[in-house]
Amino acid sequence: MAQQGRFRFAIYHKIGFQEHIMAQEPVRYFIYARKSTDDTSRQVRSIKDQQAELWALAHQADLDVADVLLERQSAKQPGRPVFNDMLRRLESGEANGILAWHPDRLSRNALDGGHIIHLVDTGVIRDLKFCTFNFEASASGKLMLGMMFSQSKYYVDNLSENIKRGIRQKLKNGIWPNRAPVGYLNDRENRTIIIDEKRAPLVKLAFEIFATGDYTLYQVRSKINNMGLVSTRGRQLSKSNYHRMFQNPVYCGLLQFDGELHQAIHEPIITKALFDKVQKVMSIASRPKSKATAGHLYKGTFTCGECGCMITNERQKGHTYLRCTKKRGKCSQRYLREERMTELVTETLKDISLCKDDASWMLKRLRRQQVKDRKLADQAIASIRENIADIDRQTQRLQTAYLNEVVSLEEFRSAKTKLVAKRAKMKENLTQADRDEATRLEPVEKFIKASRDSFSAAFGTNAAEKRDWLKKAGSNRQVLSGVLVFEPRGAWKIVATSTLQENRRQTRTCESDAYSRELVKVPSKA
Repeated sequence: MAQQGRFRFAIYHKIGFQEHIMAQEPVRYFIYARKSTDDTSRQVRSIKDQQAELWALAHQADLDVADVLLERQSAKQPGRPVFNDMLRRLESGEANGILAWHPDRLSRNALDGGHIIHLVDTGVIRDLKFCTFNFEASASGKLMLGMMFSQSKYYVDNLSENIKRGIRQKLKNGIWPNRAPVGYLNDRENRTIIIDEKRAPLVKLAFEIFATGDYTLYQVRSKINNMGLVSTRGRQLSKSNYHRMFQNPVYCGLLQFDGELHQAIHEPIITKALFDKVQKVMSIASRPKSKATAGHLYKGTFTCGECGCMITNERQKGHTYLRCTKKRGKCSQRYLREERMTELVTETLKDISLCKDDASWMLKRLRRQQVKDRKLADQAIASIRENIADIDRQTQRLQTAYLNEVVSLEEFRSAKTKLVAKRAKMKENLTQADRDEATRLEPVEKFIKASRDSFSAAFGTNAAEKRDWLKKAGSNRQVLSGVLVFEPRGAWKIVATSTLQENRRQTRTCESDAYSRELVKVPSKA
């Protein structure tokens, strides 16, 4: 027992001696001043202002300043080079104190704030002095410093949320929230954007040229830049500038944020149809092209209907042939010319797609149904809004009854809780009713238009486009005995098995047979 007491005394004596030695060492300070941006209107104190006040504090307290460190970078995320270098120099012993205007100049994130407090705990930092905050290297002082760091982090997080909320509200109101893109000018009076009469025609021409599919991004850039299109700062547009411009729906009157589209109030430069055409050209241009797939139109598209192996492509005597890889053993399937496969794909698309007349008829019926649904939805929404207004009136009457002491506090709280819950449910129903009306028939319309486009593609000459439509329409694409076996999915299957399509197939077969008989007809002997 006596030995343990002597051991504790030795430890306490050693710790006290170390603290005594540290107390005798002079404190040398780093002056650290930071600013998030060069825009002085967005910062309470500029770097020069911070320096002036910090030097005044150093002279007033007769402090030894080892170095002055200045940084222009946000402290929201860790990784500031000057700040990290200062911590490294503190740990190496060049200084043991920091002079800063406010704790938020040192940290606005948990990692850097925790690192500062850890260095105070270990004695690497002996003192922190601020112009606007008093710090003591005690338990309560470190607690207050941690709270200041947390408050700084909360401020920047809350500021970010407020900015995002403001941007979302602007977008919902159809207002472009940022600096005007090329082709537009900021209208500060009406807080929107207006068409730039000089640049807008060139922007529109760039979309029209690229939509043809005959020009690359580099060629469009060279052509339009030579015609005088520059940024609002007078700089030449780069290839990436054109890439972003062609993907920005603001030019067709839409605003995009977090994957959600909003209708804009500004005047569009191009039509939605032209914008969609550009997106289609960009998707085709962005597909990787390698030597391995060059000339192989149906690579990876089909499997063998007999053994299940992939169908590969071979180039022989100027023609491309499709055949089974036969990796699972013997297979009796024969070669098939690529041209013949295109014919099979064409016939399949005709069988599973809607012709233009049928699609137009269905879209007209759909429009009429949408009008009916809108009327029903308006009635339902009006009823829900009336119920919400009735709940508000009940709440107001309940409030009056409580103030007049007609009902007790307990009764008031119980009744109000039920009314608030009922109102919240009604608001959800209102939102859902509006959303359902807007989106219920949207997939149907989208499919009808897609089916119509695939039918048009079947009569076109673009074999790659036919292949892509076949992939979209179904799966389990197999080749068996020179016949394309195909499983349409979803609505494509409904169209393929409809009576209308069956009648059309019979008509095409009869016409084909009559044409074949006409070709082989032998003149009768007179």
